[in-house]
Amino acid sequence: MSKIEIRTVDVVQYIKPLREGGSLPAIVKADDGFLYVLKFRGAGQGKKALIAELIGGELARAIGLKVPEMVFMNLDDSFSKTEPDEEIQDLLKFSVGLNLGLHFLSSAITYDPLVSKIDGMTASKVVLLDSLISNIDRTAKNTNLLQWNNELWVIDNGASFYFHHNWETWKNHLTRTFPLIKDHVLLSKATLLTEAAIEIEHIIDDNKIAEIIALIPEDWLQDESETLSPEKMRAAYIEFINAKLSMIHLLVKESEDAR
Repeated sequence: MSKIEIRTVDVVQYIKPLREGGSLPAIVKADDGFLYVLKFRGAGQGKKALIAELIGGELARAIGLKVPEMVFMNLDDSFSKTEPDEEIQDLLKFSVGLNLGLHFLSSAITYDPLVSKIDGMTASKVVLLDSLISNIDRTAKNTNLLQWNNELWVIDNGASFYFHHNWETWKNHLTRTFPLIKDHVLLSKATLLTEAAIEIEHIIDDNKIAEIIALIPEDWLQDESETLSPEKMRAAYIEFINAKLSMIHLLVKESEDAR
């Protein structure tokens, strides 16, 4: 399997905020000429949302789901100086440094559970992915899925791994299943959960998990208010994902019971 490589680009133009996101992401242009949806380190959930986005997105890609290309995005302090909106000005000021961008899928439409078509295997993989990463934010109210070129694309995994908002108690989450899967937008379409679980087990091994966790920029793990060192945080993410994979058949049963 090919090695994951994430490019680093510089933001050259702030185009417009995306008001539908609570964290106020924005469409920006980078020095490679492409447009990206920029997730800001200075937003509400801060760098932890970027970490969740990065891990969740690369796990999704590894198991064969469509995810827009992710890039690290350098933002300098010039943008906040020319921004008239005070809220956005503050966001830009607090986000100077390395942020995360997702390739902007022009003319993509939000997945609509009543209209959009999706096959059972894809739906099952998304449901199991969200069980594994404890993603509380893929509901009918907020699907965080796009239809683009007649394919389903997974976006916005920033609400996953919510254990990392309190490192004091993170180990309590290792043995828990994910009852909130009952609210998942794709649950009714997830008809091949067992088959999807077997495929995921074959793909996501120790090496793949370690490779994904190694992608997290050191800077995103550094926080004076935290009790764990960046190295221990990386080990914790690895242990958490392994713990969830070891109980994937429990997660399958939980999803099937909920369905």
